[in-house]
Amino acid sequence: MKKLTERIKKDGKVYPGDILKVDSFLNHQIDVRLMDEIGEEFHRLFADREIDKILTVESSGIAIASSVSRCFGYVPVVYAKKTVAANMSKDTYACKERSYTRNLDYTIQVAREFLSKGERILILDDFLANGEAMKALINICDQAEAIVAGCGVVVCKTYQPGEKLIKGLGYDLKVLARVKAMSDDGQIEFEEED
Repeated sequence: MKKLTERIKKDGKVYPGDILKVDSFLNHQIDVRLMDEIGEEFHRLFADREIDKILTVESSGIAIASSVSRCFGYVPVVYAKKTVAANMSKDTYACKERSYTRNLDYTIQVAREFLSKGERILILDDFLANGEAMKALINICDQAEAIVAGCGVVVCKTYQPGEKLIKGLGYDLKVLARVKAMSDDGQIEFEEED
């Protein structure tokens, strides 16, 4: 998605530890117009799928999933929680995942009442690096006996193993911006778009 890669080139920042910060427009402060275009692009990529629900993980995936939901006729958005609140159901699907950016393990959870056997689920997230979050969301769908209709990420670091892992598991993964390399001087190199 050319507009997205141009925005990452303009406003993305490379930090030590191979971190790409896009918090000025994607996952802290949100450029709603760009987010709507991201929603339209994911809709275009998955338009041939019947989607019952969209699944993501808190919190960065929520805005993305909401924009995509509008394009799919406002299908429900379900997000996995990283922390347990007092008002959260004790009857959940749960899976451990390791956060690349925080270098922490989380147990993400979804209340069982929000995912059902046979539902067709579109899984979305903001970043794909090692594939841990995406793999955990797939695991939650498997526990619910829901069908993963597709997986989408806004930004993929293609030099890390996540994309190969998810595709190797047999899932159809769509990526909007493919980062091929990042340098210590802040340069970001992208793979050419199809």
